[in-house]
This record gives sequence, C-alpha cells and structure tokens, in this order.
Amino acid sequence: MRRREFALSLVSGIASWSFAPLPRPAEAQIGLPRVGSNLAFALTAPDGIAVTEQTYRGKWLVIYFGYTFCPDVCPTTMMEIAGALKALGSRADAVQAIFITVDPQRDTSDVLNEYLKSFDRRLIGLTGTSAQIAAAAKTFHVFYERNDTGDGGYLYDHSGFIYLVNPDGKFARAITSEGSSQAVADALSTLMTSAR
Repeated sequence: MRRREFALSLVSGIASWSFAPLPRPAEAQIGLPRVGSNLAFALTAPDGIAVTEQTYRGKWLVIYFGYTFCPDVCPTTMMEIAGALKALGSRADAVQAIFITVDPQRDTSDVLNEYLKSFDRRLIGLTGTSAQIAAAAKTFHVFYERNDTGDGGYLYDHSGFIYLVNPDGKFARAITSEGSSQAVADALSTLMTSAR
C-alpha cells in the first residue's frame, strides 16, 4: 500500500507543477530568420565589378533576395524599399539598398538595372554565379527553390525578408515585407538613432 500511495502522491505532485516554456528569442517566436553576425557575400555589381560585404562598409544596408520575373512579392517589396528611401529624406544618403537575385540565369546586370531603376535609381542589383548566390543566401538564411511551370518557364519560391545591416557590416534586424514603406523607414530611423 505504501508504494501505491507514494506513486499516487508523486503523480499528483507532478500534475500540479507548471512547466513554463523556455524563453526564446523574439525572432524565433515570430518566424524571422536567425541571422548570424558574420555576414559575407562575393557577387557582381551592375558595372561588372566584383563586390563583397566589405565594399559597402560605412553604409546602412537594406538587402532583399528576389528575382525580376517574380510576379508579386518582389515588385511590391521594391516599391516598399523605394518608398522608405524617399521617406528618410536626406538620411537616405547613409543607406544602400541592395537587391540580390536568386535567378542569375535570367537576371543579368543589364536586366537588373532596367528593373530596379523603375522603382528608384538608388537601388542596386547584385548577381553572380549560382554558387556565389547560394553562399550569400546561406549567410542570410534565405530560402529559395526553383519550380518549373510546365510551359517551359519557371518561378522561384523564396523567403521575403528585408535584411538591415549596420555600417560595420553586422546584421541589425530582419523585417517582413508587408507593403509598408513607413515601417521600413521607421526601422532604419530607429537603428540609426540608437547607433549614435
């Protein structure tokens, strides 16, 4: 009987405990990527010059991975980023917005230039080999995957985060693309102010 009484009291005691979940970083809670601080990429700029993450030191970076044939999310996000640059006014001089293609087969430097200038001439497009783009995407924890459409064409499924990087090249924040230029401008403005 004593064993049975002990077992019942043990079960009863365990049932009364409250198991609070371990706290998780805010990014993990809302599904944002957990980007490390050591960001690196080696890609090609619009003028054909090789660039790395070191090229843009001293600027706040707004980085987005996408492709010019994207039917919806990419153009919406480019309008969002262009609107944020406009909203920042003169503070946008301290920012470089970068569009990194996940579709180097179609997105040559010329194609990227034509595409991006329709949103804002301050946007620059970077391309590279498939291996270079894969390495850059891995650094930022970007997902992308080609899907053939059956008519000889293809589209990409890809993550849609906007990455903010500080002038020292350290990851500062990732935000979701929600069609709000002001949200991007506010995030940058807050980061710039707190960095002073």
